[in-house]
Amino acid sequence: MNYLQKYKEWLDRLPAGDPLREELLAIAGDDSGIRERFERDIEFGTAGLRGICSAGTDRMNERTVGRATQGIANYILKAGQEAASRGAVIAYDCRYHSKEFSELSARILAGNGIKSYLFPEMRPTPELSYAVRKLGAAAGINMTASHNPKEYNGYKVYWEDGAQIFGEVADGIQAEIATLTFLDPFREMSLEEAGEKGLLTVLGEEMDRSYLDYVKSMRQRPESELDRTVPVVYTPLHGAGSIPMRRLAAEEGYTGFHIVEAQQDPDPEFSTVGYPNPEDPKGFAMAEELGKAVKAEVLIATDPDSDRMAIEIPDGKGGYTPLNGNQTGALLIAYMAQSMKEKGTLPEKAAMIKSIVTGNMGRAICEAYGIRVYETLTGFKNICGVIPKAEKEGYTYFFGYEESIGCAPGAQVRDKDGICAGMLIMEMAAWLRKKGMTIGSYLESLYKRYGYYREYQKSFTLSGLDGMKKIGDTMRAFRAEKCMRFGDFEVERIIDYLHGYEDIPPSNVLSYRMTDGSWFAVRPSGTEPKIKFYFYTKSAVREEAERSLAALREAVLRRTGLL
Repeated sequence: MNYLQKYKEWLDRLPAGDPLREELLAIAGDDSGIRERFERDIEFGTAGLRGICSAGTDRMNERTVGRATQGIANYILKAGQEAASRGAVIAYDCRYHSKEFSELSARILAGNGIKSYLFPEMRPTPELSYAVRKLGAAAGINMTASHNPKEYNGYKVYWEDGAQIFGEVADGIQAEIATLTFLDPFREMSLEEAGEKGLLTVLGEEMDRSYLDYVKSMRQRPESELDRTVPVVYTPLHGAGSIPMRRLAAEEGYTGFHIVEAQQDPDPEFSTVGYPNPEDPKGFAMAEELGKAVKAEVLIATDPDSDRMAIEIPDGKGGYTPLNGNQTGALLIAYMAQSMKEKGTLPEKAAMIKSIVTGNMGRAICEAYGIRVYETLTGFKNICGVIPKAEKEGYTYFFGYEESIGCAPGAQVRDKDGICAGMLIMEMAAWLRKKGMTIGSYLESLYKRYGYYREYQKSFTLSGLDGMKKIGDTMRAFRAEKCMRFGDFEVERIIDYLHGYEDIPPSNVLSYRMTDGSWFAVRPSGTEPKIKFYFYTKSAVREEAERSLAALREAVLRRTGLL
């Protein structure tokens, strides 16, 4: 069935007055618009479903969300009655339709005889992961598009270990979904009836308290070593981090904690920030203003579902400078490893897990402390998916992170945890203040010890079907050319992950390692219409590392034709 036939089928089968049908009637005759919505069916990517909220098979709407949930229900039922009785935890963030999608999922699960644990209001993604493990649930579902623009929503699926689905589970769920149509009725039950039949439990303060207590258990230093008057500014960017971060700061006695009030409440428009991505320095504009007023020693931001966390530190010129995910991850690794080593709590066989496109400063720090480093594909479903393997090999999970400002400091949350990471950043700042240091001076001390690591990430947004073709053409061109020199940089080896590499599963990623130790990688994003380039250099001298980085990225990007 081609895209025009699918469009007509939706018009024919959706009932009169259905908002989706009305939306489709409004684009009648717009071949390009119809094609964008119907040429493809939305599929599971790096983190489940993600797309623009509108009518169509390649969009986020009640039909695509309902189909996915019915497929998950079918998969759970095939696992047996025990899995159905354990049920699924459902959460959502501040985005348009998130609450409606979460309630639709609960109704469909109940209609299939599967229990749901539903949060009544938005909650952070890490709390969902924690709740799945705490409750012994069979699965978890979260309605969030993370840091994407306001037009997007998403659907993340978790399995019983609290990690995002991958491997056999993801394949099995996807196979179940593929057997279903978008327009046939789903098995549903009202929330009221589900509650009466014991198929719906509304979660609340008890689970919130349990999650916050877990985060507090990740403290690294005693009160006597901390100065909790350290001025800190935090912004949740209108997302789910607002309440838990304020509670943690108050309960832990951070008297210098300040929140950006204009961004503390939910807002699906993200009206004060536009693009709610803490990786983008523009998201810190209001935090910087408040930071200057209170002389903050660190600015912290989390994205709408609070799994990602980024920081800015004083630049020495009266303003603030952002740290990237490689730097923030290295800081947390160093702080936690040093703290545990001093307390005697660092596991004898500790393991750190990073993505293949993440820099190597964290690796160098881990190796200095005798911590085993595992590498895997991008995405925390892959990072946390390595934890069972590490445990089977006798290692204790210590830390996981990737360059895109995501880290998981503890094993009880099997996903990025911006709340726990934010708490640890505050604690680090308080510890350093007590010692007469700052995060900036601490980072400089790490550079002097391990070398000056420099990194640069460049993304090209290429939307629509033409954009998808351009991304594919770019990857094919790299593979066909097999270039062994970029400017003054000679390639020592090319790693193509398309068919897997060592024990890393297949993925559309290329990595180029240079003879001088520099390297870069290129891959399409799994969640956005982007192609991403990652550049890395290292030197004992800061200026040399920066010069090499600038030369490498210029030589590579000019060759792509994307500039």
